[in-house]
Amino acid sequence: MNGQQEADAPRRREQREPFERENPVPWLLGLVSAGLLVWGVSYFLLNPALSAPGSLQSRTSDATPTANNTAAAPDGAQIFVSRCASCHQVTGAGVPGVFPPLGGSEWVNGDPGQVVRILLLGIAGTISVKGNTFSGSMPAWGSSLSDPEIAAVVTHIRSNFGNTSPGVTVNVVTAERAALGGRTTPWAGESELKAHR
Repeated sequence: MNGQQEADAPRRREQREPFERENPVPWLLGLVSAGLLVWGVSYFLLNPALSAPGSLQSRTSDATPTANNTAAAPDGAQIFVSRCASCHQVTGAGVPGVFPPLGGSEWVNGDPGQVVRILLLGIAGTISVKGNTFSGSMPAWGSSLSDPEIAAVVTHIRSNFGNTSPGVTVNVVTAERAALGGRTTPWAGESELKAHR
C-alpha cells in the first residue's frame, strides 16, 4: 500500500490539462475595439495635414487661393539641429577647445553680416571666441543652403543660447553673397574675417 501511494504521488501533483471553453468574447473588448477603429478612421479623414495629395480636400484648398498657399519659411531651429548641432551641440555650448560656443559669442552677436559670411564660406584657421582660441575647420554652407535658409538659421542662433540679438533678413544674406563674388575658399581664420569687414 505504501508503494501504491508513492506511485500515485506524481499523478496527484499534476494539474489538469487546460481546455478552451466556448465562451464569447467579452462585450467590453468589442466595444473598445470598435471605438478605436472609429477614432483611427476619423483621425486620418479629418486631419488636413494627413490628406493625400490627390484627395478632394487638397484639390479644393489648392483651387482657392489664400494667404496660406505661400511657401513656408524655413525653420532655423531644424536647420541648426541637422547641420550645426553635431559640432556646436544642441545647447550651442560647443565643445571646449574643439568647437566654439555660439551662446555669448561676439561673432554671433556682432555684425550680422559677419556670421552670414562665416556660414557662406566656412573657416579654416584660428578664431577667438569669448577669450578662447579655436583652431579647426568649419564647413561652408553657402552652396547647400539657400539665402532664406541661412537667414533662418542665423536668426535662430542670434536669438537662442542666451543670445538676444535681432534676426537677419534674406536681403542681408543676398547682399553678403553678392559681395563675395565667385569666392568659394573658406576664410583663413579670424584675421581674414576682420579684414573683410
